[in-house]
Amino acid sequence: MEKVIFLGNGPLAEYALAVLSEECQVVFRARTAADLEEVCRLKRENPEAHGVLASFGVLIPTEVLELFEPEGILNIHPSLLPLYRGPSPIESAILDGASDFSVSVMKLAKAMDAGPIYWQKTLSGLPLEKEAIYQALAEAGAKWICDNLTNLPTPVVQDDAEATYTEKLTKAMGVLRPETESAEEILRKVVAYERFPKAKYAFFGVSCIVLEAHICKPGEKAMLELPCADGRILGIDRLQPEGRKAMDAKAFLNGYAK
Repeated sequence: MEKVIFLGNGPLAEYALAVLSEECQVVFRARTAADLEEVCRLKRENPEAHGVLASFGVLIPTEVLELFEPEGILNIHPSLLPLYRGPSPIESAILDGASDFSVSVMKLAKAMDAGPIYWQKTLSGLPLEKEAIYQALAEAGAKWICDNLTNLPTPVVQDDAEATYTEKLTKAMGVLRPETESAEEILRKVVAYERFPKAKYAFFGVSCIVLEAHICKPGEKAMLELPCADGRILGIDRLQPEGRKAMDAKAFLNGYAK
């Protein structure tokens, strides 16, 4: 069983770690920059151990990267690199209207998501659900790593000229603007911003987080409707008034509609 030193946080890391833990011996999990000292110590004690990273969010110093040469630290990045480099690849793909989602396993480099690529795969038919997308991509990447750690291919250098970049998510991004946004755009915001920054809109003067919604079919009447700029209606299924518990649209209307 191959030894792995894992670095990662967040949902992508959790799903990847679950697979790695079943098929490899995970000797340590680093969560913060302070853990990198232990990473170095364990790598020196276990030179055969592989480094695997998923959504760590911490710059890895050169001296740490060098310890894992020549194969490097294997980074599971949820995009078809060099597309969607940066901190929000899945969210950006959702907002861009993607129907297929990709994952790359690359050799970690000092430049952001710019290292050579070991493997890539695009998954089709995934539901438009952020958690399901995270899980599918993380598991695919981790499974490939487990199957190929003993015989890694030669990584292929990325074409930097083709690179696109994503932004760090901010609270301001979550505000819904149905007067200028289509129903599809708003629905994708609800999905993409599920964990953070959360999609927000004021109904009856009450600031709410929109948790679940759907685009209404022609002639359909939803319990709570949000007319959008393209003339279509977004049906709000679940929401959470500020400072209150989550509730369905009927419960919200019973408590807040005037």
